[in-house]
Amino acid sequence: MKCSVLNTMSTETASSNLTVNPLEHLQVTLNPDGTLNRDRRIIPVTSAAPNPTSPTSPVLSKDLPINPSHNTWARIFLPHRSPSFSEEKLPLIVYYHGGGFILCSAASTLFHEFCVTLARELSAVVVSVEYRLAPEHRLPAAYDDAVEALHWVKTARDEWLAGHADLSACYLMGTSSGGNLAFHAGLRASASHGDLKPLKIRGLILHHPYFGGTQRTPSELRLANDLSLPLAVNDFMWELSLPLGATRDHAYCNPTVDGGSKLSDWVDKMRSLGWRLLVTGCDGDPLIDRQVALAQILQEKGAIVVRDFREGGHHGIEVTEPDKSKPLVQTLKAFLSTT
Repeated sequence: MKCSVLNTMSTETASSNLTVNPLEHLQVTLNPDGTLNRDRRIIPVTSAAPNPTSPTSPVLSKDLPINPSHNTWARIFLPHRSPSFSEEKLPLIVYYHGGGFILCSAASTLFHEFCVTLARELSAVVVSVEYRLAPEHRLPAAYDDAVEALHWVKTARDEWLAGHADLSACYLMGTSSGGNLAFHAGLRASASHGDLKPLKIRGLILHHPYFGGTQRTPSELRLANDLSLPLAVNDFMWELSLPLGATRDHAYCNPTVDGGSKLSDWVDKMRSLGWRLLVTGCDGDPLIDRQVALAQILQEKGAIVVRDFREGGHHGIEVTEPDKSKPLVQTLKAFLSTT
């Protein structure tokens, strides 16, 4: 698939062409104190299902607290293929949900069902992390929670994790802003990987990852009024989630700034740890140029990168349209089998 990259970016703002009101699109209201009112009816939630409804229930799930003072927790998904669980240890996927850092939850039905698919189709234990949202908790709060979850996993006294998860085969995965979280959690984890033992990360999976920058890319301009992720909504979510006063070229938002000069040491660390990176997306996503550019820069710096970019689609398509997830599942199976 041919995609433009960031060296062809335009300085055009496209502001005069934006027709989407982000508050109406997201159905939220911004309070004078900077907090956000979210209509809980807009994004349905699903309760965990810790007990099999039948001997052939494909996936069980349950919620466990991580840090009660931050109201963070994890939803664990466990494949259940027979009345008695297999003794075989399964790969572990630590998953971070999307929502532009300001919306959604590990309990949101879309992400719950996506994690069910991951656990069932990949025969993996999935730990979906509930992290703090902006603007009440601006970045790096979510990154702190993402890494804290890894330390929680390594010490959690839970029978599902202890009995069925292979802590030596851990992958960090996220969708959209969750892909951004997985990336930055990986940055931090690589610097202190020894502190995570016996948890051993083998790779990162960035699914339609959410990155930005001060200059518009051709794909952002081409899809400025995209139905899934309009440019005005993208701007609004970054405005609410970045530290106050930060520009869109802050490292949290734009790791490719200055040609990704700050990533060289991390790539060396990734390579020494044997990590591999999967970046997956589609050209119907306004963020595709940024995703392609990040994968390209990391690969040029020596990282082992698998690039999976498809034609058509839209941002987060495999989450919002589960019947379109089969190609992604096949890509994930191949990636897990070779790391």
